[in-house]
Amino acid sequence: MNRRTFLSALSGGLLAATLAAEAQQPGKTHRIGYLAVRSASDSLPFREALRQGLSELGWVEGQNIVIEYRFAEGKYEQMPNLAAELVRLKLDVMVAEGTAAAVAAKNATRAIPVVATSVSDPVGIGLIASLARPSGKVTGLSYSVGNETVVKSLELLTETVPRIRSVAILSNPAHPTQPGTIRNLNVTARSLGVQLQHLEARGPNDFDGAFAAMGKERAETLLVVADAMFGFHRTRLADLAARSGLPAAYGVRERLDAGGLLFYGPSITDLFRRAATYVDKILKGAKPADLPVEQPTKFELVINLKTAKALGLTIPPSLLQRADQVIE
Repeated sequence: MNRRTFLSALSGGLLAATLAAEAQQPGKTHRIGYLAVRSASDSLPFREALRQGLSELGWVEGQNIVIEYRFAEGKYEQMPNLAAELVRLKLDVMVAEGTAAAVAAKNATRAIPVVATSVSDPVGIGLIASLARPSGKVTGLSYSVGNETVVKSLELLTETVPRIRSVAILSNPAHPTQPGTIRNLNVTARSLGVQLQHLEARGPNDFDGAFAAMGKERAETLLVVADAMFGFHRTRLADLAARSGLPAAYGVRERLDAGGLLFYGPSITDLFRRAATYVDKILKGAKPADLPVEQPTKFELVINLKTAKALGLTIPPSLLQRADQVIE
């Protein structure tokens, strides 16, 4: 090793050590931003999982970190302003809950690292360059690489209710992944031999019209594409589905507690617990571009037997055996 190479390596090592030391120096408080489309109450399990993960790594809210929260209450149009508010607080890192929050965070800053968590199709929507090399300031954990979870939900729905011919798809056109989701669902529907009825809702005022259209077209089942706005109004959606006699699959596990029939996907709380490791590394000096985006490794199938009985459905035993959880 020549003198120039040695000095370069030495200075690089000293810089890394200095950054790590500054991150952990006594008395230093780091500021973390948290941006969500959901309401504060809907977001609580995910925030608690993040805080737990941070605590296990030595980062305790009120001691060496401060977390600034912003919630859009299911209103996508508020996201840019909320993201801008957080940027003005001179954060060390921002955690974005879900796809829309991640897009808003990326658009709001080129300087603050963003840990995008539970994001659908991050490469497809242009959030990152690739899973292995995100580039830029955004990294984190994906909910799905493409749209495989919602496609699998459609397949499971047709298995849960045999011989169905018509499936209503309810989606929010404001969601960044909606176009790709619809394309993939159409391809899957053709292979399954079922007809899809696409319905859109930007807000709760669109729900009654959507369900009236389902009744008119005689939809036999319903697939609600994962969306924070739908989660905010999950009880009303579940009531409308029950009144319409429609077995419904949801894109988020928590929706089943409101009366949904089926869920397939990763555990979002687990993703947020894992997100703490990204925050930890960034606060210690790591660059987001050097941190590969993590993919979920475990997927859950949850079936609500209580809802099935209320709808007069008999769930195939083979499907019950594959379920990770059965709600009775």
